[in-house]
Amino acid sequence: MNSSHDRKLMETADKVEAHERLSLADGLALYASDDLPALGKLADKVRRRKHGTTTYFNVNRHFNPTNVCYADCKFCGFYRTPRQADAYTHNIDESLRIAGEAVSEGATELHIVGGLNTKLPFSYFTDLLSTLRQQYPQLHLKAFTMVEIDHFAHFYKMTDEAVIQQLIEAGMGSCPGGGAEIFREPTRSMICAHKCDARRWLDLSAKVHAAGLKTNATMLYGHIESMEDRVDHLIRLRELQDQSGGFQCFIPLAFYPPGTQLAHLPGPSGVDSLKTMAVSRLMLDNFDHIKAYWVMLGKRLAQVALHYGANDIDGTITKGGELSESYSVESNNEVRMPKAELIALIEDAGFQAVERDTVYNRVERSSSVSLA
Repeated sequence: MNSSHDRKLMETADKVEAHERLSLADGLALYASDDLPALGKLADKVRRRKHGTTTYFNVNRHFNPTNVCYADCKFCGFYRTPRQADAYTHNIDESLRIAGEAVSEGATELHIVGGLNTKLPFSYFTDLLSTLRQQYPQLHLKAFTMVEIDHFAHFYKMTDEAVIQQLIEAGMGSCPGGGAEIFREPTRSMICAHKCDARRWLDLSAKVHAAGLKTNATMLYGHIESMEDRVDHLIRLRELQDQSGGFQCFIPLAFYPPGTQLAHLPGPSGVDSLKTMAVSRLMLDNFDHIKAYWVMLGKRLAQVALHYGANDIDGTITKGGELSESYSVESNNEVRMPKAELIALIEDAGFQAVERDTVYNRVERSSSVSLA
Protein backbone atom coordinates (compact mmCIF):
# COMPACT_ATOMS: atom_id res chain seq x y z
CA MET A 1 0.00 0.00 0.00
CA ASN A 2 2.94 2.33 0.46
CA SER A 3 3.30 2.43 -3.31
CA SER A 4 -0.24 3.63 -4.00
CA HIS A 5 -0.61 7.06 -5.57
CA ASP A 6 -3.96 7.51 -3.79
CA ARG A 7 -3.26 9.31 -0.52
CA LYS A 8 -6.77 8.82 0.82
CA LEU A 9 -6.61 5.10 0.10
CA MET A 10 -3.33 4.91 2.01
CA GLU A 11 -4.98 6.67 4.97
CA THR A 12 -7.86 4.20 4.89
CA ALA A 13 -5.38 1.34 4.66
CA ASP A 14 -3.80 2.55 7.90
CA LYS A 15 -7.20 2.29 9.60
CA VAL A 16 -7.68 -1.22 8.24
CA GLU A 17 -4.23 -2.24 9.44
CA ALA A 18 -5.14 -0.91 12.90
CA HIS A 19 -8.44 -2.85 12.84
CA GLU A 20 -10.40 0.39 13.00
CA ARG A 21 -13.96 0.45 11.71
CA LEU A 22 -14.46 2.34 8.46
CA SER A 23 -16.96 5.20 8.20
CA LEU A 24 -19.35 6.29 5.47
CA ALA A 25 -16.73 8.77 4.30
CA ASP A 26 -14.12 6.01 4.20
CA GLY A 27 -16.40 3.82 2.09
CA LEU A 28 -17.03 6.63 -0.36
CA ALA A 29 -13.30 7.30 -0.58
CA LEU A 30 -12.69 3.64 -1.41
CA TYR A 31 -15.21 3.80 -4.23
CA ALA A 32 -13.67 7.06 -5.48
CA SER A 33 -10.17 5.58 -5.67
CA ASP A 34 -8.74 4.99 -9.14
CA ASP A 35 -6.05 2.65 -7.80
CA LEU A 36 -7.92 -0.61 -8.35
CA PRO A 37 -4.93 -2.93 -7.77
CA ALA A 38 -4.14 -1.29 -4.44
CA LEU A 39 -7.80 -1.46 -3.35
CA GLY A 40 -7.87 -5.13 -4.25
CA LYS A 41 -4.66 -5.78 -2.38
CA LEU A 42 -6.08 -4.18 0.74
CA ALA A 43 -9.28 -6.24 0.59
CA ASP A 44 -7.31 -9.38 -0.18
CA LYS A 45 -5.19 -8.80 2.91
CA VAL A 46 -8.30 -8.75 5.09
CA ARG A 47 -9.67 -11.81 3.32
CA ARG A 48 -6.45 -13.76 3.91
CA ARG A 49 -6.32 -12.59 7.51
CA LYS A 50 -9.71 -14.21 8.04
CA HIS A 51 -9.49 -17.26 5.78
CA GLY A 52 -6.03 -17.70 4.35
CA THR A 53 -6.38 -19.21 0.89
CA THR A 54 -9.54 -21.18 1.71
CA THR A 55 -12.36 -20.56 -0.76
CA TYR A 56 -15.71 -22.16 -0.08
CA PHE A 57 -18.24 -23.66 -2.47
CA ASN A 58 -21.19 -26.00 -2.13
CA VAL A 59 -23.19 -28.45 -4.20
CA ASN A 60 -26.61 -26.86 -4.32
CA ARG A 61 -29.74 -26.43 -6.34
CA HIS A 62 -32.04 -23.46 -6.74
CA PHE A 63 -35.76 -24.12 -6.71
CA ASN A 64 -38.47 -21.54 -7.39
CA PRO A 65 -41.87 -22.89 -6.27
CA THR A 66 -43.74 -20.16 -8.17
CA ASN A 67 -42.93 -17.21 -10.39
CA VAL A 68 -46.32 -15.54 -9.91
CA CYS A 69 -45.80 -12.24 -8.11
CA TYR A 70 -47.53 -8.91 -7.56
CA ALA A 71 -44.34 -6.99 -6.74
CA ASP A 72 -43.38 -5.77 -10.19
CA CYS A 73 -39.87 -4.69 -9.26
CA LYS A 74 -38.21 -2.74 -12.05
CA PHE A 75 -35.01 -4.78 -11.89
CA CYS A 76 -36.72 -8.18 -12.04
CA GLY A 77 -36.97 -10.38 -15.12
CA PHE A 78 -38.37 -13.34 -13.18
CA TYR A 79 -41.88 -12.47 -12.05
CA ARG A 80 -45.06 -13.20 -14.01
CA THR A 81 -48.68 -12.22 -13.57
CA PRO A 82 -51.15 -15.11 -13.09
CA ARG A 83 -52.50 -14.81 -16.65
CA GLN A 84 -49.18 -14.92 -18.46
CA ALA A 85 -48.58 -18.09 -20.44
CA ASP A 86 -45.30 -18.92 -18.69
CA ALA A 87 -46.57 -18.37 -15.15
CA TYR A 88 -46.21 -21.48 -12.99
CA THR A 89 -46.64 -22.94 -9.52
CA HIS A 90 -45.10 -26.32 -8.78
CA ASN A 91 -47.14 -28.90 -6.94
CA ILE A 92 -45.67 -31.18 -4.29
CA ASP A 93 -44.91 -34.02 -6.70
CA GLU A 94 -43.00 -31.70 -9.05
CA SER A 95 -41.11 -30.26 -6.09
CA LEU A 96 -40.13 -33.72 -4.90
CA ARG A 97 -38.93 -34.64 -8.37
CA ILE A 98 -36.66 -31.60 -8.50
CA ALA A 99 -35.37 -32.24 -4.98
CA GLY A 100 -34.71 -35.86 -5.88
CA GLU A 101 -32.64 -34.79 -8.86
CA ALA A 102 -30.67 -32.49 -6.58
CA VAL A 103 -29.95 -35.31 -4.14
CA SER A 104 -28.85 -37.60 -6.97
CA GLU A 105 -26.37 -34.89 -8.00
CA GLY A 106 -24.94 -34.78 -4.49
CA ALA A 107 -26.57 -31.53 -3.39
CA THR A 108 -26.53 -30.69 0.28
CA GLU A 109 -28.72 -27.59 -0.09
CA LEU A 110 -31.99 -26.65 -1.74
CA HIS A 111 -32.26 -22.88 -2.13
CA ILE A 112 -35.98 -22.04 -2.18
CA VAL A 113 -37.28 -18.60 -3.18
CA GLY A 114 -40.21 -17.55 -5.30
CA GLY A 115 -42.78 -14.92 -6.16
CA LEU A 116 -45.38 -13.37 -3.86
CA ASN A 117 -48.32 -15.44 -5.05
CA THR A 118 -51.63 -14.42 -3.46
CA LYS A 119 -53.44 -17.49 -4.83
CA LEU A 120 -51.64 -19.88 -2.46
CA PRO A 121 -52.54 -20.71 1.15
CA PHE A 122 -49.83 -20.58 3.79
CA SER A 123 -50.15 -24.35 4.11
CA TYR A 124 -48.71 -24.67 0.59
CA PHE A 125 -45.35 -23.45 1.91
CA THR A 126 -45.34 -25.40 5.17
CA ASP A 127 -46.45 -28.57 3.38
CA LEU A 128 -43.72 -28.03 0.80
CA LEU A 129 -41.04 -27.78 3.50
CA SER A 130 -42.31 -30.64 5.63
CA THR A 131 -42.64 -33.00 2.67
CA LEU A 132 -39.18 -32.15 1.39
CA ARG A 133 -37.69 -32.63 4.84
CA GLN A 134 -39.43 -35.97 5.28
CA GLN A 135 -38.42 -37.33 1.89
CA TYR A 136 -34.92 -35.85 1.70
CA PRO A 137 -33.62 -35.16 5.23
CA GLN A 138 -30.07 -34.85 3.86
CA LEU A 139 -31.03 -31.57 2.13
CA HIS A 140 -30.67 -28.33 4.05
CA LEU A 141 -33.66 -26.17 3.14
CA LYS A 142 -32.48 -22.58 2.78
CA ALA A 143 -35.83 -20.99 2.18
CA PHE A 144 -37.66 -17.67 1.87
CA THR A 145 -36.32 -14.14 1.92
CA MET A 146 -37.41 -11.47 4.37
CA VAL A 147 -39.67 -10.10 1.63
CA GLU A 148 -41.48 -13.45 1.44
CA ILE A 149 -41.76 -13.67 5.24
CA ASP A 150 -43.17 -10.13 5.29
CA HIS A 151 -45.70 -11.16 2.63
CA PHE A 152 -46.70 -14.25 4.63
CA ALA A 153 -47.26 -12.21 7.80
CA HIS A 154 -49.35 -9.51 6.13
CA PHE A 155 -51.32 -11.57 3.62
CA TYR A 156 -52.15 -14.44 5.97
CA LYS A 157 -52.65 -12.09 8.95
CA MET A 158 -50.11 -13.80 11.17
CA THR A 159 -47.52 -12.46 13.56
CA ASP A 160 -43.93 -12.45 12.38
CA GLU A 161 -43.00 -14.84 15.14
CA ALA A 162 -45.76 -17.30 14.19
CA VAL A 163 -44.70 -17.29 10.54
CA ILE A 164 -41.05 -17.86 11.40
CA GLN A 165 -41.79 -20.58 13.96
CA GLN A 166 -44.16 -22.49 11.69
CA LEU A 167 -41.66 -22.40 8.84
CA ILE A 168 -38.90 -23.64 11.15
CA GLU A 169 -41.12 -26.45 12.44
CA ALA A 170 -41.88 -27.41 8.84
CA GLY A 171 -38.19 -27.67 7.94
CA MET A 172 -36.71 -24.27 7.14
CA GLY A 173 -33.04 -24.44 8.14
CA SER A 174 -31.83 -20.95 7.20
CA CYS A 175 -32.83 -18.03 5.00
CA PRO A 176 -31.26 -16.59 1.85
CA GLY A 177 -30.36 -12.92 1.70
CA GLY A 178 -32.50 -11.71 -1.20
CA GLY A 179 -34.90 -8.80 -1.17
CA ALA A 180 -32.47 -6.38 0.47
CA GLU A 181 -31.80 -4.70 -2.90
CA ILE A 182 -30.88 -1.14 -1.81
CA PHE A 183 -32.06 0.12 1.56
CA ARG A 184 -31.81 3.89 1.17
CA GLU A 185 -34.73 6.00 0.06
CA PRO A 186 -35.87 7.25 -2.37
CA THR A 187 -33.90 4.70 -4.42
CA ARG A 188 -35.59 1.69 -2.86
CA SER A 189 -39.09 2.95 -3.61
CA MET A 190 -38.08 3.80 -7.15
CA ILE A 191 -37.02 0.24 -7.97
CA CYS A 192 -39.24 -1.93 -5.75
CA ALA A 193 -42.16 0.10 -4.44
CA HIS A 194 -44.22 -2.94 -3.44
CA LYS A 195 -41.59 -4.60 -1.30
CA CYS A 196 -41.15 -4.08 2.41
CA ASP A 197 -38.92 -1.17 3.31
CA ALA A 198 -35.41 -1.34 4.73
CA ARG A 199 -36.44 -1.14 8.36
CA ARG A 200 -38.86 -4.02 7.90
CA TRP A 201 -36.29 -6.17 6.09
CA LEU A 202 -33.76 -5.62 8.85
CA ASP A 203 -36.32 -6.13 11.62
CA LEU A 204 -37.40 -9.47 10.17
CA SER A 205 -33.77 -10.55 9.80
CA ALA A 206 -33.26 -9.81 13.49
CA LYS A 207 -36.33 -11.90 14.36
CA VAL A 208 -35.11 -14.84 12.30
CA HIS A 209 -31.73 -14.56 14.01
CA ALA A 210 -33.44 -14.44 17.41
CA ALA A 211 -35.26 -17.66 16.50
CA GLY A 212 -31.87 -19.34 16.09
CA LEU A 213 -31.43 -19.38 12.31
CA LYS A 214 -28.65 -17.94 10.23
CA THR A 215 -29.36 -15.80 7.18
CA ASN A 216 -27.42 -14.19 4.37
CA ALA A 217 -27.58 -10.61 3.13
CA THR A 218 -27.37 -9.11 -0.35
CA MET A 219 -27.08 -5.78 -2.13
CA LEU A 220 -28.20 -5.20 -5.71
CA TYR A 221 -25.85 -2.75 -7.39
CA GLY A 222 -25.28 -1.27 -10.83
CA HIS A 223 -28.73 0.20 -11.55
CA ILE A 224 -29.89 3.69 -10.46
CA GLU A 225 -28.32 3.75 -7.00
CA SER A 226 -25.56 6.11 -5.88
CA MET A 227 -22.30 5.23 -4.17
CA GLU A 228 -23.71 6.71 -0.97
CA ASP A 229 -26.69 4.35 -1.29
CA ARG A 230 -24.30 1.42 -1.44
CA VAL A 231 -22.13 2.38 1.52
CA ASP A 232 -25.20 3.26 3.58
CA HIS A 233 -26.55 -0.22 2.81
CA LEU A 234 -23.36 -1.87 4.03
CA ILE A 235 -23.34 0.15 7.23
CA ARG A 236 -26.93 -0.78 8.06
CA LEU A 237 -26.10 -4.45 7.64
CA ARG A 238 -23.02 -4.04 9.79
CA GLU A 239 -25.04 -2.37 12.54
CA LEU A 240 -27.55 -5.21 12.68
CA GLN A 241 -24.76 -7.77 12.65
CA ASP A 242 -23.31 -6.06 15.72
CA GLN A 243 -26.63 -6.64 17.47
CA SER A 244 -27.72 -10.09 16.26
CA GLY A 245 -24.65 -11.82 14.86
CA GLY A 246 -26.94 -13.81 12.59
CA PHE A 247 -25.61 -12.95 9.14
CA GLN A 248 -23.12 -15.49 7.86
CA CYS A 249 -22.43 -14.26 4.32
CA PHE A 250 -22.80 -11.09 2.24
CA ILE A 251 -23.43 -11.35 -1.49
CA PRO A 252 -23.10 -8.30 -3.77
CA LEU A 253 -25.48 -8.95 -6.69
CA ALA A 254 -24.51 -7.38 -9.99
CA PHE A 255 -27.62 -6.06 -11.75
CA TYR A 256 -28.38 -7.82 -15.04
CA PRO A 257 -30.56 -5.48 -17.16
CA PRO A 258 -31.92 -7.66 -20.02
CA GLY A 259 -35.57 -8.60 -19.59
CA THR A 260 -36.25 -5.97 -16.92
CA GLN A 261 -37.89 -2.54 -16.89
CA LEU A 262 -34.38 -1.09 -16.59
CA ALA A 263 -33.06 -2.82 -19.71
CA HIS A 264 -31.83 0.52 -21.05
CA LEU A 265 -29.12 0.62 -18.37
CA PRO A 266 -25.71 -0.95 -19.01
CA GLY A 267 -25.33 -2.70 -15.66
CA PRO A 268 -22.11 -2.56 -13.64
CA SER A 269 -18.71 -2.74 -15.30
CA GLY A 270 -16.07 -5.24 -14.31
CA VAL A 271 -14.17 -2.51 -12.46
CA ASP A 272 -17.30 -1.51 -10.57
CA SER A 273 -17.96 -5.11 -9.55
CA LEU A 274 -14.41 -5.60 -8.29
CA LYS A 275 -14.57 -2.32 -6.38
CA THR A 276 -17.86 -3.36 -4.81
CA MET A 277 -16.41 -6.70 -3.75
CA ALA A 278 -13.42 -5.01 -2.15
CA VAL A 279 -15.42 -2.25 -0.45
CA SER A 280 -17.83 -4.86 0.92
CA ARG A 281 -14.98 -6.87 2.45
CA LEU A 282 -13.46 -3.74 4.01
CA MET A 283 -16.69 -2.20 5.35
CA LEU A 284 -18.24 -5.42 6.69
CA ASP A 285 -15.64 -6.15 9.32
CA ASN A 286 -18.08 -8.30 11.33
CA PHE A 287 -19.14 -10.56 8.43
CA ASP A 288 -17.18 -13.77 8.13
CA HIS A 289 -17.87 -14.44 4.46
CA ILE A 290 -18.12 -12.45 1.24
CA LYS A 291 -19.41 -14.26 -1.83
CA ALA A 292 -18.43 -13.79 -5.47
CA TYR A 293 -21.71 -15.02 -6.97
CA TRP A 294 -20.50 -16.44 -10.25
CA VAL A 295 -23.98 -16.61 -11.77
CA MET A 296 -24.21 -12.82 -11.85
CA LEU A 297 -20.53 -11.92 -12.19
CA GLY A 298 -19.67 -14.54 -14.79
CA LYS A 299 -17.15 -17.28 -14.15
CA ARG A 300 -14.04 -15.32 -15.11
CA LEU A 301 -14.80 -12.17 -13.15
CA ALA A 302 -15.83 -14.23 -10.13
CA GLN A 303 -12.41 -15.86 -10.30
CA VAL A 304 -10.73 -12.45 -10.20
CA ALA A 305 -13.05 -11.33 -7.38
CA LEU A 306 -11.44 -13.94 -5.14
CA HIS A 307 -8.45 -11.58 -5.11
CA TYR A 308 -10.70 -8.64 -4.17
CA GLY A 309 -12.01 -9.87 -0.84
CA ALA A 310 -14.32 -12.78 -1.69
CA ASN A 311 -13.77 -16.15 -0.01
CA ASP A 312 -16.84 -17.97 -1.38
CA ILE A 313 -17.98 -18.53 -4.95
CA ASP A 314 -21.40 -20.16 -4.25
CA GLY A 315 -22.14 -23.52 -5.77
CA THR A 316 -23.13 -25.72 -8.65
CA ILE A 317 -26.63 -24.14 -8.81
CA THR A 318 -28.38 -26.53 -11.15
CA LYS A 319 -31.79 -25.01 -11.81
CA GLY A 320 -34.92 -27.11 -11.77
CA GLY A 321 -36.13 -26.62 -15.32
CA GLU A 322 -37.72 -23.25 -14.72
CA LEU A 323 -36.41 -19.72 -14.95
CA SER A 324 -33.96 -18.85 -12.24
CA GLU A 325 -34.77 -15.83 -10.10
CA SER A 326 -31.28 -14.58 -10.92
CA TYR A 327 -30.46 -14.50 -14.61
CA SER A 328 -26.91 -15.44 -15.48
CA VAL A 329 -24.49 -13.36 -17.49
CA GLU A 330 -23.08 -16.59 -18.89
CA SER A 331 -24.12 -17.67 -22.38
CA ASN A 332 -27.70 -18.97 -22.61
CA ASN A 333 -28.32 -17.93 -18.98
CA GLU A 334 -26.27 -20.91 -17.83
CA VAL A 335 -26.89 -21.61 -14.17
CA ARG A 336 -24.96 -24.83 -13.74
CA MET A 337 -21.30 -25.48 -13.13
CA PRO A 338 -20.04 -29.03 -12.52
CA LYS A 339 -18.22 -29.49 -9.24
CA ALA A 340 -14.96 -30.35 -10.98
CA GLU A 341 -15.08 -27.11 -12.97
CA LEU A 342 -15.88 -25.12 -9.86
CA ILE A 343 -12.89 -26.56 -8.02
CA ALA A 344 -10.62 -25.95 -11.02
CA LEU A 345 -11.81 -22.35 -11.23
CA ILE A 346 -10.89 -21.75 -7.59
CA GLU A 347 -7.55 -23.54 -7.78
CA ASP A 348 -6.58 -21.81 -11.02
CA ALA A 349 -6.97 -18.50 -9.16
CA GLY A 350 -4.45 -19.69 -6.57
CA PHE A 351 -6.80 -20.69 -3.75
CA GLN A 352 -7.75 -23.87 -1.91
CA ALA A 353 -11.24 -25.14 -2.77
CA VAL A 354 -13.21 -26.37 0.26
CA GLU A 355 -16.68 -27.83 -0.05
CA ARG A 356 -19.06 -26.61 2.65
CA ASP A 357 -22.63 -27.11 3.70
CA THR A 358 -25.06 -24.21 4.03
CA VAL A 359 -23.79 -23.13 7.45
CA TYR A 360 -20.11 -23.46 6.54
CA ASN A 361 -19.30 -26.85 7.97
CA ARG A 362 -16.77 -28.67 5.80
CA VAL A 363 -18.22 -31.50 3.73
CA GLU A 364 -16.14 -34.65 3.58
CA ARG A 365 -17.15 -37.08 0.85
CA SER A 366 -15.95 -40.63 0.40
CA SER A 367 -13.48 -41.18 -2.42
CA SER A 368 -16.10 -43.27 -4.21
CA VAL A 369 -18.36 -40.24 -4.64
CA SER A 370 -17.68 -38.46 -7.91
CA LEU A 371 -19.87 -35.57 -9.01
CA ALA A 372 -19.92 -34.46 -12.61
